[in-house]
Amino acid sequence: MTNPLVRRIGLALAAPALAAVFAVVVSAIVLELSGSNSIDTFGTILSNGFQLETFVDTLNRATPLFLAGVAAAIGFRMNLFNIGVEGQYILAAFAAAVVGAELNRFALPGFLHTLAIVATAMFVGAVWAGLSGLLKVTRGINEVISTIMLNFVATGGIVAALLPKVITDPTAPNQGTETIAERAWLPDLNGVAEVVTREIGRGRELTGVFLIAVVVAIAYHVGVNRTVFGFDLRSSGMNPFAAFAGGVQPKKMVFLSMVLSGVVAGLVGMPEILSDNHAYDQGFVQGLGFGGIAIALLGRNSALGMTFAALLFGFLDSSSAVLQVQASASAEIVRIMQATFLLAAVVAFEFVNRIRQRDEVARASAATETPNGPTPSIEGASA
Repeated sequence: MTNPLVRRIGLALAAPALAAVFAVVVSAIVLELSGSNSIDTFGTILSNGFQLETFVDTLNRATPLFLAGVAAAIGFRMNLFNIGVEGQYILAAFAAAVVGAELNRFALPGFLHTLAIVATAMFVGAVWAGLSGLLKVTRGINEVISTIMLNFVATGGIVAALLPKVITDPTAPNQGTETIAERAWLPDLNGVAEVVTREIGRGRELTGVFLIAVVVAIAYHVGVNRTVFGFDLRSSGMNPFAAFAGGVQPKKMVFLSMVLSGVVAGLVGMPEILSDNHAYDQGFVQGLGFGGIAIALLGRNSALGMTFAALLFGFLDSSSAVLQVQASASAEIVRIMQATFLLAAVVAFEFVNRIRQRDEVARASAATETPNGPTPSIEGASA
């Protein structure tokens, strides 16, 4: 008979393994149908992936995706679907860039300048997400509808209207805010990484926001799994009526969950503001909020799971650039792999979850059996 621990580990690994196999098979079929050699393409992706510079690039791309995933996962834990991470991080990044540029005129120490930028982003993200939470608890408006609408208000309304007013160089290719003073830039982590590796080349710099993501990962794991608030959050998400009977205020938890989700969402754009462009411009990276939803779903809302999911998506994104340079296949194959991996993972996780539930029922049934046979029924006892 299979060891229960071995079986549990096997079930935990089965879903991502099945999803990976399915994604590779589907991608190989698409490559062959499009006229590309699937073996050569996968060989290019793998050979590129073992280079140090690619790993640094993967971490840089995974960092904002992970933060977006945590922001979405906080809502998911409360059974809330925060689709507004996209608008929250874009509005927060814009506000942080404007504040950072204004602070250039003051003789602030570098760490205070940086802290002010980060605090602004977190505050704006919290306020924008809190609006959806407030609408839900006071007017019963579904958070899916409100966050979608607020996405358009943030990106197509506020940012689009205010960006032309803060543009410093109308002739620049990507017009944007004033560049933040160098004293506020986050230093890269190359020196730390090179202690255990060789020198990082090709101009790659490991973003300092990676450390912020590590802190967020630890805080999320401890907060959700080791605190009273985390227990209230999980219990309210699983069964709000039982949680209310236990003294948990559901409206309060809904509002706080959305606010916390917005706080983390505000950090998603910080790699661009503090490490890369040091400004908000018309070419500011978008789509990370929706990518975060995929990361949260793929990572099953756990810090460890989302870490692996973000690294996977970051690796595939970095591979896309390599495929474009070498012209061995269309870069869109990466998007296909990401989409099929996510779809397959959702199906595989549900399949494995049903097996796990069946095992639990079987163990519960075995535990209720007496040494002399099944437990007598009520009718048998009364007879």
